[in-house]
Amino acid sequence: MSGSTSEAEPPGPHEPHLLENFQRKHPKLLSQAAINFAANVFSATLGLLNVVIFKRLLSAANFGTYALGLGFSAIVSTFMCSWLRLYIIRVEPRGDGTDVRAAVVPGLMLSCLIAPFAYVAARLAGLQAQASIAAIALAVGLGFYETTLELLRARFEAFTVMRVTALRAVSILTFGVILTPMTRSGIALLVSSTLAYIVVALVFTGRTWRGTAIKFDPRQLIGLAKAGLPLTLSLTLASISATVDRFIVAHLSGAAAAGQYSAGVDLVRQTLIIPAISIAAIFMPMAVQILANRGPDATREHLRECFELILAITLPAALGFAILSHHIANVILGPDFRDLATIVMPVVCVAVIFQILTYQYFYIGFLLSDRNLLYLINTASTMIFNCILAYILIRQFGPIGAARGRLAAETFGFVGAITMTQWAFPVPLPWGRAIRVLIAGLAMVAVIKTLDSSLYLSSKAALIVLIPVGMAIYFAICWVLDIAKARARLIRALELLQGALTVKSSA
Repeated sequence: MSGSTSEAEPPGPHEPHLLENFQRKHPKLLSQAAINFAANVFSATLGLLNVVIFKRLLSAANFGTYALGLGFSAIVSTFMCSWLRLYIIRVEPRGDGTDVRAAVVPGLMLSCLIAPFAYVAARLAGLQAQASIAAIALAVGLGFYETTLELLRARFEAFTVMRVTALRAVSILTFGVILTPMTRSGIALLVSSTLAYIVVALVFTGRTWRGTAIKFDPRQLIGLAKAGLPLTLSLTLASISATVDRFIVAHLSGAAAAGQYSAGVDLVRQTLIIPAISIAAIFMPMAVQILANRGPDATREHLRECFELILAITLPAALGFAILSHHIANVILGPDFRDLATIVMPVVCVAVIFQILTYQYFYIGFLLSDRNLLYLINTASTMIFNCILAYILIRQFGPIGAARGRLAAETFGFVGAITMTQWAFPVPLPWGRAIRVLIAGLAMVAVIKTLDSSLYLSSKAALIVLIPVGMAIYFAICWVLDIAKARARLIRALELLQGALTVKSSA
């Protein structure tokens, strides 16, 4: 770990409001989640701009080629790098002087040797030859980028993570706008994304990888591979489960239908999952640190506050997105994508809530207990359930059946994760806190729905009016119910802002 964060001591198990006291003692840790969130909000904003541009530049079929290639590259990248990222997140936050890079660099190089096998798998999955090559190149670039970012997160270098994330968002948009109009093909968009990830990772190579004493130790690498195999397989199966529906849609209904379906699904996922990942990227290393220093009781109290904060951010966002999905589709998506997306997005919004709680919260229990086999059991059963149900529903209902299958699969995985954490590190499920968040979210939805039905506005005007109103209603209820300690956190944020302004004015 870098800087003063390596000397930070988590609070004791008997202190009230554990996470809040911890953050008061160490203001730098207080800002970690906020910085990550701000960076990813910026990334999501440019991502929405990408959606607006590229779904108008590409036909549904060409966007389907891109969506299938992107999904396949995510699967390959996950298989290549998850075992290395697990090693980073377990060892780097301890701050014991171990240079994880010495093993990560040769491990990353060896992982690239699966590229020929990945090409064969891509062809069997239905991708054309050029799209297969582009998808594998993107997987390598994505793996390099994500490993670099994981190292920075584990060091709690939030400002650098923010810069990396922002530069990636700008680069994807820039390269895409330059290359895609030349051919208006999905392959060109895959190539532009590959260049963006590689360039951004190279820009920060000096900060992350310079001075690495590469140590090719076969015994160590085999040991890391064995330790990370259950998690790697489980995350790979999770990636397959997250994308298999679009491949089934493409197989049964064609690439154009897959593109139309993927447009709605990816828009929801990109918008809703980013905030959860931003929070979990900080809370997970903190949980490792607290468990190592203060034990299980302190860790569970920390996780209770994490659960409430994650739910308080993602649940209202999902509910608001679902209720306004028809307006969002009209404003953001091209004409070829709107009809199907309007039907699919509300269902996917609910599915994403279960996905976030499963992967960004309950899976922490498997990490803390070192019971990686449970990852594999839960994700494998979820993937099998998803594949079977998706195929049946898509054959019967078309792409809409894929969304219903996704909701059922995420619910299945959520219940499985809750059950299996009881054999690992029992992760708390504070129902009282969840109910308060749900009450606030439903009240917000009721107000938005009433206003939307009584106002006769264009979709763009409706979003301009309803989103701020919904946010104001939700924040007001959070203050009244003190959801996620909203009062104390707001006061603390104002204190930090006042202190920063005082320092600036005195300078």
